[in-house]
Amino acid sequence: MKKTSTRLADGRELVYYDLRDDTVREAVDRRPLERTVTTSEIRRDALLGDSVAVASHRQGRTYHPPADQCPLCPTRGDRLSEIPDSAYDVVVFENRFPSLAGDSGRCEVVCFTSDHDASFAGLSAEQARLVLDAWTDRTAELSHLPSVEQVFCFENRGAEIGVTLGHPHGQIYAYPFTTPRTALMLRSLAAHKDATGGENLFDAVLAEELDGERVVLEGEHWVAFVPYAAHWPYEVHLYPKRRVPDLLGLDEAARTEFPEVYLELLRRFDRIFGAGEPPTPYIAAWHQAPFGQLEEFEGVTRDDFALHLELFTIRRTSGKLKFLAGSESGMNVFINDVPPERAAERLREVASS
Repeated sequence: MKKTSTRLADGRELVYYDLRDDTVREAVDRRPLERTVTTSEIRRDALLGDSVAVASHRQGRTYHPPADQCPLCPTRGDRLSEIPDSAYDVVVFENRFPSLAGDSGRCEVVCFTSDHDASFAGLSAEQARLVLDAWTDRTAELSHLPSVEQVFCFENRGAEIGVTLGHPHGQIYAYPFTTPRTALMLRSLAAHKDATGGENLFDAVLAEELDGERVVLEGEHWVAFVPYAAHWPYEVHLYPKRRVPDLLGLDEAARTEFPEVYLELLRRFDRIFGAGEPPTPYIAAWHQAPFGQLEEFEGVTRDDFALHLELFTIRRTSGKLKFLAGSESGMNVFINDVPPERAAERLREVASS
């Protein structure tokens, strides 16, 4: 992998990740852009104990542009975009309309390929590995920023999810705090460790799932399963079998096998609802240990956390979505329409030929 860092016309950082070491990146952003001005602010909810990012500047962000005006495609002739070069393998750049900025963290866009009509599932193993390497490198770089406590790499796919740009891409949020979902996991870790005399909860869950009927696919270094208490109709958790706290902890064997397992998982997601259905909308979310202090989670260290990816779709059956209504949105109590065991069975049935 070759990494080349440059700056866009408004001062934002852009990083090319290339498969070939001899690739030269010298293209200049020719757009007449002024410096990006953001109004991101973090407000803490005193009753719930969580935080909300207020970012009014995002009201003017790009919204469903036609394909020939996509800002994530490479620059071609007089058609100028966020990527100055005429082609690329993987690109990461600071979001022009970030939810988090400055002392409130940082937001980046990850373009998986220059092919506007592709998808992550359609990438080659070599391309998917490059994305993994880019995620890892950005996690390392962002963890050194003084305002950052947790790094979150994710992909939103599909208009039903709320995606406003059709180009295959994901995002990275670098939060200035430990997110509420991660905090819940850390509290559960601490409680289980105390109750069992030191047992790791992630290890216990993984061991139980490995012997059960909810395993979807398994490699030498990775396993994917539908969790016992899945919140979503089709939800899969992907774990490295050797516990590590973040992407930086993966060894070469796990990195090498990841593309094969993950690409197969995504391709199965596109087969869940049968032939003729539009691509399955999904969210793919990497959960990594925070880089900040964990004193409030007594007895827990970063090494107790287990890196994993959670993949789920909001489609519950052909042509129907799972809406977060009163119980889910009002009380955060999920009601799942598909038994996890049946979801796992279905995901095994649609294995690639």
